Amino acid sequence: MLRFLTAGESHGPALTTIIEGFPAGIPLAAVDLQRDLTRRRGGYGRGGRMKIEGDEPQILSGVRHGYTLGSPITVQIQNRDWERWQAVMAINPLEINPDEVTIASDERLTKINAEVTKPRPGHGDLPGALKYNQKDIRNILERASARETAARVAVGAIARQFLKYFGIEIMSGVLRIGKASTTQLPNDLGEYQENVAASAVSCPDPATTPTMIAEIDQAKQGGDSLGGVIEVVAQGVPVGLGSHVHWDRKLDARLSFGLMSIPAVKAVGIGLGFTVGELWGSAVHDPIYHDQLKGFYRQTNNAGGIEGGMSNGELIRLTLAMKPIPTLYQPLPTVDLVTKEPKEASVERSDVCAVPAAAVVAEAVVCLSLAEAFLEKFGGDSLVEVQANYQNYQNLLREK
Repeated sequence: MLRFLTAGESHGPALTTIIEGFPAGIPLAAVDLQRDLTRRRGGYGRGGRMKIEGDEPQILSGVRHGYTLGSPITVQIQNRDWERWQAVMAINPLEINPDEVTIASDERLTKINAEVTKPRPGHGDLPGALKYNQKDIRNILERASARETAARVAVGAIARQFLKYFGIEIMSGVLRIGKASTTQLPNDLGEYQENVAASAVSCPDPATTPTMIAEIDQAKQGGDSLGGVIEVVAQGVPVGLGSHVHWDRKLDARLSFGLMSIPAVKAVGIGLGFTVGELWGSAVHDPIYHDQLKGFYRQTNNAGGIEGGMSNGELIRLTLAMKPIPTLYQPLPTVDLVTKEPKEASVERSDVCAVPAAAVVAEAVVCLSLAEAFLEKFGGDSLVEVQANYQNYQNLLREK
């Protein structure tokens, strides 16, 4: 069984994750994780925090001489900003009043207080403070922060290293930011990836990138924030991952669960997604064909590569909608948690738009979910054993 935990606060000393269940013999080095962590820090509309953090991963266990051991893998990512936050986020009790502890912030703000009592609409601030009986919202927001996703990207990068040995490749693109959107997607996935890499907002359509950037600029000028829509594509997934026999083994359910766990994601679609509610069945379902070379295949992929909770061998296509970030430089009305008086919501350093970064997180989640389902079907204690199990299954499919 593949499982992991993450730990750490946004402005604490570090983020840490422990991953268990990957087989022995997978080549792995910190550089394999760094690529995706660097991509997560990028994207037009990101705030000042990403200029501070380097997100250099340290592998502390589970790897020896460049190969996984089959034992738990520990990865740690230091928070460089911790140097300025040591008093605010001190482990031991403070000897002074927390109200007197402040730090210098970025160009948009002057000071940040240790204690936070003005919850932000749209964030976990208020429900978290009420649930955990906290008068200081910082005890909630530091962990509820999307900073935690850096650890998940590291886990996803390990899963990506595993999946590539079986020809499975995961990529993503930003289809919408605010009102700027595209439906002009390249059919060639190589071109798709090249366009995304060349775009400041990770858009696969070069013509739409400037309008997305203009949307972000407009939101920034108004002290506002923007969300958007992301597509994740998985190529090379074999037939039969997941299962129809129990609700929690369905691949689409597991992918949706993982994607919905990403902060600010409010909707997930597979294939045609919400459009299936508008069409007749004849326009939704993909006719099945067969020939000696291809075997079973489809000429359309409205199902998004999943039928009956199982992968069907076609491209897996997922879309997810991300809401705007709830920290606004023109803050919304709120109520002070302690005094109950009307206030403006708390403001700390934040992004205007983090949709391109969320796309990298979504890739990581899909990598992890697919690796989990793959190991359930073709499990083994070493990469060689998993490869043998997978090859035997491929041989069986060719006989069908």
